[in-house]
Amino acid sequence: MFYGGLASLISLAITFWTLPQISSDGRMPILRLVVILAAIGLVVRWILAGIAILIGSVGVLVGGLLSQFGVVYLGVTLDPGVTLHGGPEALLLVSIVMSSVSALVGWLAYAGSDDAYMSEVMRGVRRSARRAQAAPKTGLLIVQLDGLSAPLLNWMVLAGNLPNLGGWIRDGSHSMVEWYTGVPATTPASQAGILHGGSGQIPAFRWYEKESGRVMVTNRARDAAEIEARMSTGRGLLADGGASISNNWSGDAPVSLLVFSSAALPTGRSRGYVRFFTSPQGAARGLVLCVAEMIKELHQARRQRRRNLIPRVKRGGSYIFLRAISNVLLRDLNVSLITEQLVKGTPVIYTDFVDYDEVAHHAGPTRPESLQTLEGLDRVLGALKRIIDTLPHSYEIVVLSDHGQSQGATFLQRYGRTLTEVVNDLVDTTKAAVAATGKSEGWGPVNAFLTELSVRRTVAGTVTRKALHGKAAHGEVELGPKDCEPPVAADEQMVVTASGNLALLYLATTPGRVPLEEIELLHPRLIPGLATHPGVGFVVVDSLAEGPVAIGRAGVHVLRSGRVEGIDPLTAYGELAAAALLRQAEMPHNGDIVVVSRLDDYTHEVAAFEELVGCHGGIGGWQTDAVLVHPRRWVVDEPPVGSDAVHALLVSWLETLGQRNDEPAASESLAERVATSSDANVEA
Repeated sequence: MFYGGLASLISLAITFWTLPQISSDGRMPILRLVVILAAIGLVVRWILAGIAILIGSVGVLVGGLLSQFGVVYLGVTLDPGVTLHGGPEALLLVSIVMSSVSALVGWLAYAGSDDAYMSEVMRGVRRSARRAQAAPKTGLLIVQLDGLSAPLLNWMVLAGNLPNLGGWIRDGSHSMVEWYTGVPATTPASQAGILHGGSGQIPAFRWYEKESGRVMVTNRARDAAEIEARMSTGRGLLADGGASISNNWSGDAPVSLLVFSSAALPTGRSRGYVRFFTSPQGAARGLVLCVAEMIKELHQARRQRRRNLIPRVKRGGSYIFLRAISNVLLRDLNVSLITEQLVKGTPVIYTDFVDYDEVAHHAGPTRPESLQTLEGLDRVLGALKRIIDTLPHSYEIVVLSDHGQSQGATFLQRYGRTLTEVVNDLVDTTKAAVAATGKSEGWGPVNAFLTELSVRRTVAGTVTRKALHGKAAHGEVELGPKDCEPPVAADEQMVVTASGNLALLYLATTPGRVPLEEIELLHPRLIPGLATHPGVGFVVVDSLAEGPVAIGRAGVHVLRSGRVEGIDPLTAYGELAAAALLRQAEMPHNGDIVVVSRLDDYTHEVAAFEELVGCHGGIGGWQTDAVLVHPRRWVVDEPPVGSDAVHALLVSWLETLGQRNDEPAASESLAERVATSSDANVEA
């Protein structure tokens, strides 16, 4: 309160000093105006909170910003010691300047501080905790730190850079175990296993389906909904009263917020949204800090160029915006939504913070700016622990990652050509291959957020739909690059989809999985040309005689039998590589040819087929080395292999807490929700 009043006083003084359109009869009117503005502002906040159920989240945001101008207008009019020089346009100018300066000064003096923001959150938690009923059983909060590898977390803890998470490990309350993701090492596949036990449905971040002629992209809402409907049994990790926040999949949770697979479905109201958008330390703080984050990104990218850091990629364009949204606005919104569920006593909550993953893709997994995001996320973990300690009921906290990241100059940077261009030269046809690659991953959380708002039957929903006219399809918002999901012509010979250093190649006009022997007849130069390319580590293709085989430049590894001829192409990729690749080779919709990039023997760098300096999706380096930090009293006998094994562990811990029902939940599966809500989406 003191800092807010001081910020108002400073902003008023600056406004009176800089604008000739307003003056006062001494200092007393200015002090009186501070009190008037504070009183009116408090009333307006109560009104906004009360009508938020009608106007929705965007309505609250727009209303909150407009109300700031109204508050200034009313305050200046009511104070007899303040004189305006001019007509309505002068009053409008004064209102705009005073509100803008107040927001800036408030941020500089108070709201820009993480501690200040958490103080605001904690005040709300204490008020809610006094009214909340204690949950009868201990709940489980699962926080995913997207893209964090076990070796990097171990180093950060040893360095003392993570006082909260590292402190839990040091004081013995938690244990850290590394788990192996397998292939593909990507968020949708890992979360499919963790949340549904269904990772076998996802061969990559994006893939081509010959039956429908479509490129499926896992963070696109309509594709995610269809994929989850295939793998959901209705008994996912969160089926028994849980909440899924900012994830790829719902985990069959009754409450899904900012979830790709259910973003286009009608959603209920969330006080977490209201609290975030009406708090002075919520959206207003977020907007100002977003600008600061963009400026910081420009500086850090320029510093990389000046120092000539290698490897690096271009860090301009939409990434500047995406970093600001994911590292500031969505992070704070996540905290608000999690807080709401904690106060309610939701039995199990699963949430994903993408901050580190997004920055590491463009800066590099171990670069200073990437490590700074981990330090920020550690502060979030500390804040969540303080919130839990304030509540009348208890929670256990589990922190995990979905995969790691591997670094390296990209395939294009190393060899001056894309993988698709290499394939074109090796395919014996005049019809060129079409590529499905791009930087669409970072747009997923933003699109999920806007999609959720657009389907609401509120004023905010109407405004969002009109503002995004032409940017939405099938009830969902689709911002971002379109080159990652090109239309595939009926006579296209080859489709190439890339996910990090993993690429899937499809003979689009040949139905079913095409065996090695047929590929050699159709395109005799393709397999040898890829396997011996300096940027390729090996290719995997089905053989009629022996099943899936990994073919390298000087040897072959038969995945089912383990037989090796020549030099084993999988040796550098670890002892679990053969089993992981065999499992991926047998997934539906896997490529006719799987291509994995080179792996440097000394640096363990890979060569991504996308323009990302830090990548994941395939195998090689740290990308398959995920981490699980759990309460030490829950013993993990063996490090989990695969995300389905992590799912089984988490389910067993929920059973230990008494939060897992023996009988199937009565809640609808996602497939049923999609079917029953399709008409509502068309109407909206």
